[in-house]
Formats: sequence, structure tokens, C-alpha cells
Amino acid sequence: MSWQRFQEHHYTFPNLDFAIDISRMAFPDDFLAKMQPKADKAVADMKALEAGAIANPDEGRQVGHYWLRAPELAPDASIVDSIKETLGTIGNITASIHNGETQGVDGKFENLLVIGIGGSALGPQFVAQALGHPEKDKLTPFFFDNTDPEGMDIVLARLRGQLGKTLAVVISKSGGTPETRNGMLVAEAAWKSAGLDFAKHAIAVTGKDSKLDNYAKVNGWLHRLPMWDWVGGRTSETGPVGILPAALQGIDTDQLLVGAKEMDAVTRVPDTKQNPALLLALMWYHATNGNGEKDMVVLPYKDRLQLFSKYLQQLIMESLGKELDLDGKTVNQGIAVYGNKGSTDQHAYVQQLREGTNNFFATFIEVLQEATTPPVEVEEGITSGDYLQGFLLGTRQALHDNGRESVTLTIQSVSPRSVGQLIALFERAVGFYASFVNINAYHQPGVEAGKKAAASILELNKAIQKHLASNKGTAYTAETLAAAIGQGTDPETTYKLLCSLAAKPEPRIQSQPATPFKDTKFIYS
Repeated sequence: MSWQRFQEHHYTFPNLDFAIDISRMAFPDDFLAKMQPKADKAVADMKALEAGAIANPDEGRQVGHYWLRAPELAPDASIVDSIKETLGTIGNITASIHNGETQGVDGKFENLLVIGIGGSALGPQFVAQALGHPEKDKLTPFFFDNTDPEGMDIVLARLRGQLGKTLAVVISKSGGTPETRNGMLVAEAAWKSAGLDFAKHAIAVTGKDSKLDNYAKVNGWLHRLPMWDWVGGRTSETGPVGILPAALQGIDTDQLLVGAKEMDAVTRVPDTKQNPALLLALMWYHATNGNGEKDMVVLPYKDRLQLFSKYLQQLIMESLGKELDLDGKTVNQGIAVYGNKGSTDQHAYVQQLREGTNNFFATFIEVLQEATTPPVEVEEGITSGDYLQGFLLGTRQALHDNGRESVTLTIQSVSPRSVGQLIALFERAVGFYASFVNINAYHQPGVEAGKKAAASILELNKAIQKHLASNKGTAYTAETLAAAIGQGTDPETTYKLLCSLAAKPEPRIQSQPATPFKDTKFIYS
């Protein structure tokens, strides 16, 4: 590693308090020049996208998450007005709740329960942890982010006796997402069990005239905010999905939007070396050979950024993991993303990163400010933050010494502004990379296929229960039950569902274990 190469490929953006170092990526000297035509095309594609081009021809849908932090760029006056109006409404709702004008049944709101899945939970969770503080939060955030009954029970146990001071925000674009609907129904039941009116504690963030929108309207919820069809869930953090929960928590969302907007501005620059998102996407292309040959390991050296890798998993993998390219050719594109935080993971998978299979590239996130209060010295002149910095630089060097590549992103501090910058940086890099490899980053046919498969299994679950209830007292194996239900029912799936039904608390379906397991019988009792 030469000082000369570092000088050539460490790029600083003083106006953003941001830097990107790609010097430890082993690209050849002529790589950036050779990639310039792809870079030019990616910038042009992004310009067209921001101007309102149809990004999803199969849906006839625009993609406009960039307009959320710069409404004036939206191609339609109605969109401009809708964004500005919604931001104003969020401000009014937040002020009304914080000043106690709008209260729960038991008084001023103290807690916030966010109910969502995927992008409707990952972004708000990441921002809540990155920017919240128990001594400063206006509302303490909690999340239902799955359809796991036990997980929801644990959250409700933490809120026991406090539901009358808890505000629920239910987020679902379609209003019919099963996980979110289930969470809403569980929450509604909890409020009812406590003798409280859920509607007086609920806000919906959803598509206009969706099932959730209509449900909230009929039941008299406090507010309904829009989710627009031109914003995908994984790019919705700077819209109502993310801004409302963050504002209610007490986070400076104006600065988050400022950070995203100023990163957007610099990542529109056509000069590759002045565009951090282009540089980042080009390093992805180099590392993966443009076809996902290596994984991306995200290593933020800051506890506040622990959930960033989880957030990026959806943003990158759902956007880039595509079977077909824009020409209909089978390409099976994607970049696998994993990670947690440093230096915790020094003691987890860094051993393999340095000495195991070289099937990854690392993305280090360096935060220069170690704390907002004077830290304790653990040695003369040395703080625990100095140790953290030492572990980052040491791990980076150890990986480099063994031929492992890495990118380092540097921010001054974890603040609303810098978090907004990071969100916008990776959103833009995803769009650029998608252009490089000729795929659509803004649809998710695989996710839809999974939803359809899950729906068919739920129908089989109902059919199993109905058949057993109609033949009470008759014991079936999975195979005989599948045959009895007919219509090509799969015995394996039937067996898995029967085992789950028999494991419910106070189950109506009992199992009669046998060896081999295929002879296990199930009976409705």
C-alpha cells in the first residue's frame, strides 16, 4: 500500500464532512477510464429517472424517492404539492403530540409503536437506533416488524400498563401486507383487552384508498398519511414512512433531509472522481466482476450504526438481486450483503475474512467523533474511542496485507445530517450499479413470488384444519391427509403444517408420534 495511491484515491468532500477511500481496492490504473462510458450512461439514466421517466415499464411506475428531499425537482406540480403538504402535516402532528394537544386516553403520549415490515420497518429502526437517545427522545420507540406472535408479546410486555400513553403508527402501502395487518390486529386486540380505544392511538401511513386507508377512515383513526406509488419501501426512509416516526421520536428530520439532499446534489456530478456514489458503485462492479462474484461485508465502527448493514441488505439485495436484465436475458444478478459492527466482530468473523475464502470486499464506516461528552481515559492520553479507531485501522490493514479489498467511508459524527447522507449515497450507488449491469433496481418480482407462495400455503393450512374438523376422531398421516384433500396437495408441506398446528398452545389438533416420522398421525380433538 503506497502513500501515493492513497493520495490518488482518497476523495474528500469538505462541504459534506465526508470522505471515501477506494485506494485499497485493487483495480488497475486504467479501470476508471475504461468504465467512463458506463459511468456516463448511469448518470444519464439517473437524470432521466429524476425527471420522471417510467422506471417500471411492467407497472407503468415512476421512481421518485429523490423528490422526497427536493420536492421542487418533481416533474408534476401535484407531486410537489403533495410532498410539501405531507411534510407540513407531519410537522403539525408532531408538534400537537409533543406539546400534549393530542393525547392518549391516559395522557400525553410517551411511547411509539411502529408496525411495519421490510422497508416500512428497517429504515425507521435503523434511524431510531442511530439517532435516538433515552434521555432525549420525546417518545420511546418500539417495533412490530414481523408476524411472530412471541415477538409481539415481548414488545407488548414492555408496554404493559402504558398503552393509554402509546401511539401506534401502522405502515403499509397496499394496506393488505399480511405481516403488518397481523401486527395491527394484535395491537388492536391488546388495546381492547386493556379497555382502550385503539383508534384514539393510531395513525396510518398507507396508499390512498388502500385497505388500511379505508379501515383507518371508517374507524376514526387520528390521522392518515400517504405512501405514493412512486416510492418503493426500501427507498422510503426520507418520506412519511421514515420521517413521521423519527420526528415523533424527537429526531431532527429537517437535518436528515438536508443531508440526503446535499448528498444527492454531489452524486449528480458527472465527473466520476467528484461523485462518491459513482466511485462506490464502480468499486462494487470491480470487486464483483459485474456479476456478484463477491459479497459485501459492511463494518461500521460505531454502535449507533449497528443496524446499517441490515438496512443495506434490503436496499441492495432487493434492488440488485434480479434473474432477468432489462432485455429479458437471464443474468441472475445480485450482491450479497452482511455485517454487523466493529470492533465486536473482530471476535466473530474477521478471522475468516483475513484467512478464509477471499469471496468478499469490506466496506468500513469510520466515525471521527468518538463521543459527545468527554470520554474517560483508559490509559494516559488514550480513550476507549482510540481503541475503537485502532481496531478499525488495524483490521483494515490486516485485511489489505492478505489481499483482501476494502472501501472506507468517513463521516465526522453520527448525526441526522450524516445519516441522511449515508442513506442517499447508497440509494444512488444502487441505481448506478443497476445501470452498469442493465437491470431494473426498482421492482421485486421475487418478493411477489414469495408472497403468492405463502398465500397458497395459508390456504392449505385452512384446508387441513377444515378437513380434520369435519372428520373429528379420524387420525391421518400427512400422506393420507394430503390424498384426502386432493388437488395435488404436497405431503411434505402438509406434514410441516400439521406439526406446527399440533404445537400451538391448547392445540385442537393432536399428534400421535411414530417411527418413522412419516407414520405420525394427527387427529382433531
